[in-house]
Amino acid sequence: MSKGTIRKISGPLVIAEGMRDANMYDVVRVSDQHLIGEIIEMHGDRASVQVYEETSGLGTGETVESTGMPMSVELGPGLIGSIYDGIQRPLDDIMKISGGNLARGVEVPALKRDRVWNFQPTVKAGDKIEGGDVIGTVQETDVVLHKIMVPFGISGTIGEITAGSFHITDTVCTVITDKGETPVGLMQKWPVRRGRPYAKKLSPDKPLITGQRVVDCLFPIAKGGVAAIPGPFGSGKTVTQHQLAKWAEADIVVYIGCGERGNEMTDVLNEFPELIDPHTGKSLMERTVLIANTSDMPVAAREASIYTGITIAEYFRDMGYSVALMADSTSRWAEALREMSGRLEEMPGEEGYPAYLGSRLAQFYERAGRVLSLGRTGREGALSVIGAVSPPGGDISEPVSQATLRIVKVFWGLDAGLAYKRHFPAINWLTSYSLYTDLLADWYKENVDPDWMTLRGRLMSLLQDEAELEEIVKLVGMDALSAGDRLKMETARSIREDFLHQLAFHEVDTYTSLQKQLYMMKLILAYYDTAKEMLENGGSIEKIVALPVREKIGRFKYTPESDIDGQYNAVLDQIYSEVHSAREE
Repeated sequence: MSKGTIRKISGPLVIAEGMRDANMYDVVRVSDQHLIGEIIEMHGDRASVQVYEETSGLGTGETVESTGMPMSVELGPGLIGSIYDGIQRPLDDIMKISGGNLARGVEVPALKRDRVWNFQPTVKAGDKIEGGDVIGTVQETDVVLHKIMVPFGISGTIGEITAGSFHITDTVCTVITDKGETPVGLMQKWPVRRGRPYAKKLSPDKPLITGQRVVDCLFPIAKGGVAAIPGPFGSGKTVTQHQLAKWAEADIVVYIGCGERGNEMTDVLNEFPELIDPHTGKSLMERTVLIANTSDMPVAAREASIYTGITIAEYFRDMGYSVALMADSTSRWAEALREMSGRLEEMPGEEGYPAYLGSRLAQFYERAGRVLSLGRTGREGALSVIGAVSPPGGDISEPVSQATLRIVKVFWGLDAGLAYKRHFPAINWLTSYSLYTDLLADWYKENVDPDWMTLRGRLMSLLQDEAELEEIVKLVGMDALSAGDRLKMETARSIREDFLHQLAFHEVDTYTSLQKQLYMMKLILAYYDTAKEMLENGGSIEKIVALPVREKIGRFKYTPESDIDGQYNAVLDQIYSEVHSAREE
């Protein structure tokens, strides 16, 4: 181990001398208080240490000791339902030790050592195995079956394996390798800055179904895809992420509160255990890992929290699960990078952010993907990353938003104007986009309806026509428009208010299946097509706008999933009969 002494302290940055034997990204313990830090720069025997805890009270001449290990996380049963800080210390255990406050230098194991797990082997003595193979399972919660995998780099034959109750540190199996017997336990460690390896990356051609209409229909995200939600304060970033965490077709949710205000994280901690998971009927916490690193916690730990979260997510992905990772928000992480860069006296880039901001963001987002895991029988798993961005004043021309947009494939741009009108989710349909749409087109055609992409395209073009016509209406008023243009405006209003507007707190409207979304699109466009035909035959636009069936189309979104077929046919018949009656008159 390398031991040095503090020469300079600048906020979370500590410069230590005498660290010649230490390596980059080694974890160090600073002073007698054993504060956790990480070496981020080396010059000869002088190490720059990023300290993940409050450094007030430290003095020069105090010791800095390297552990000789990179920053790593413990992976094993016990992760699900846990609430960690940025460096994977369980907050409940820290509270017990320090009496309610977050004390400094507390050393707590990430996975509880006293808990007993029931291990069931899936292989037997003499079987050949390699890194990534599943050797057994542990029922971690009612919802999650935890698969115990052989750590990477170990291959050979099973020597001995037993079923039974074990602590996290016990050996459950021995593997006979070329170098002798290697013990394998329920837990493994992995350095957070290194992505976990996989056998093959697969094409992102399956959608991550979220039940949110504006997402699934207009701007879909693929399983294993990456999306950004930029938006100003109060536009609904956190609520949107909560909705996705609750309803997205993911087996595991990893939620990272990275530098957001404490009250937002408190909402998550209070709500998630009480939320009933719609897929299982159990508490949502039974498939969730929370990492809380609020704005009043040390700035430097924000960087660690992002890597800790994605490493845990990759671990569950390797088991063959679909994992959704919510990072709220990457702007706060970038601010931590900016502060450290400034203290290291590096040449600043735009707005004081480091010049390597884009590459650091890319390193994080590129760890997402749909992959085939390592092992003799590879499992297909997916890790989808949804990152919130908090640009000051909602100005997405700032560096973090722009660097993020160059990397991600889906942009859900939240609009303060829509939020003030109480239109939620406040995703602006004119500025948002998804680059996965073409890749997912075949899936929608085969699994939902052959006309899905055509209907989607018609909805988008009506919304764009409305935006152009609105400029004319502002200048000369609605009466100056032709009857055809007025019909377009009315149909677009129906798309906005009936289809895109979705109530997160309504028991039926909070989630919409793809079949129901298809019916809603078809009803709106059936009204438009029949009304347009009536206009061409000399019908009155006033009568078309005032048809009673329009309210039925709007209320269709509150129809329970079990009744949608009958209700769809009833409303469709009503559209045709009312338009026919109006034409007769």
